[in-house]
Amino acid sequence: MSANTINGKELAHKLREEMAEEVSRLRSEGIVPHLTVIIVGDDPASKSYVNGKKKASAQTGISSEVIEMPSSLSQDRLLEKIEELNNDEAVHGILVQLPLPEHIDEQLVIESISPYKDVDGFHPFNIGKMMTGDAAFLPCTPYGILTMLHSYDIPISGKHAVVLGRSNIVGKPVGQLLLNENATVTYCHSRTDNLYDYTRSADILIAAVGKPNMISADDIKEGSVIIDVGINRQEDGSLTGDVDFASAAEKASHITPVPKGVGPMTITMLLQNTIKAAKGLSRRGG
Repeated sequence: MSANTINGKELAHKLREEMAEEVSRLRSEGIVPHLTVIIVGDDPASKSYVNGKKKASAQTGISSEVIEMPSSLSQDRLLEKIEELNNDEAVHGILVQLPLPEHIDEQLVIESISPYKDVDGFHPFNIGKMMTGDAAFLPCTPYGILTMLHSYDIPISGKHAVVLGRSNIVGKPVGQLLLNENATVTYCHSRTDNLYDYTRSADILIAAVGKPNMISADDIKEGSVIIDVGINRQEDGSLTGDVDFASAAEKASHITPVPKGVGPMTITMLLQNTIKAAKGLSRRGG
């Protein structure tokens, strides 16, 4: 048996083409979806992510701007800038690139963004609506994972989904989204006893812990679906996930590669959230 590869790069390209058509229609109606990204400091990884978001926005016709601020920026000044953007009707989506300098309270910053412009899906308002299954801006990586499962017609209802990792960005929300779709969800983490007993029972395994190749063929169930969220840089500079792709692919039914798996979908769902925000604001007269 050899697994079907879930190609996130190809799927993202297809979805962005569809988004470009939708943005074109919105523009013809006088609505220009606009995303503003704030980056504080000069972290190279953050700058790379932000540049990727700007490029992807341009590909779909979404207007975007990047506001660069020094790492010495005060928390109050950052909150003032966010409030300006909250009140700017031309801005539909606001994203503050994390991590922030230590003197700035990240949670306070997240909560200061209007929940109607929270295209990262991290505001407690949107997290709460996600928990209850209401319409909300979903966190981008979990949203991307769900979209991948749907796009490849992978059954979720009634399946045992094991989530390896409990971060607020990926682990917790992706488990909730799967639960909302009637999966039976088990969360595992660094303190889970007999961890691999759980991974071997998973119909769907979400690996999101940041430990290279910690899951191999011996640790998974025959015919399972493996979604590898890990991105780990090896000594030779190459990237690998949390799953040993070569061995797991011989046993799984579907598997995501690293790179070209979950990563491209994250930015794509950010764009999708921005379009949704633009449409939502237009309905409210904003």
